[in-house]
Amino acid sequence: MREWPLLAQAAKRLAVVRARFAARTTLGVRVLVLDPRGRVLLLRHTYVPGWYFPGGGVEAGETAAEAAARETVEETGVRLASAPRLVSIHLNPRVSTRDHVAFFHGETASSDATARLGEIAEVGFFDPDRLPAGITGATARRIGEWIEGDAPAREW
Repeated sequence: MREWPLLAQAAKRLAVVRARFAARTTLGVRVLVLDPRGRVLLLRHTYVPGWYFPGGGVEAGETAAEAAARETVEETGVRLASAPRLVSIHLNPRVSTRDHVAFFHGETASSDATARLGEIAEVGFFDPDRLPAGITGATARRIGEWIEGDAPAREW
């Protein structure tokens, strides 16, 4: 039987590339944004249930803080009054054992928020004592940690 050395070599290289890609650590951001009245900015996506903080993935060449500010504007139209401050970093094993979420705090001078992009169904500012039904567990936990001054949990 004749061997195909180039094909075998290409298959080995592909396996190495796939293994490296699969083992890649990923980083996303979420931002707890407070308006002047101390209300929390939350949003609802069109493709998954629940209320979340603004956030998303960190792009190549972008810092996590830049991603936090960008995602907040893109999803809600809200501009932060200053650079967001890193609060904590969490492992997100529900996505993968290599996924992490950088959690930021930011403030805005405005209480105007508008659903942006096609992926956002609804946005709003909510009193921390009266959060909307359907808020995700991770979002509620981060708000609780913020209010109580508790140490951040290991997992998102």
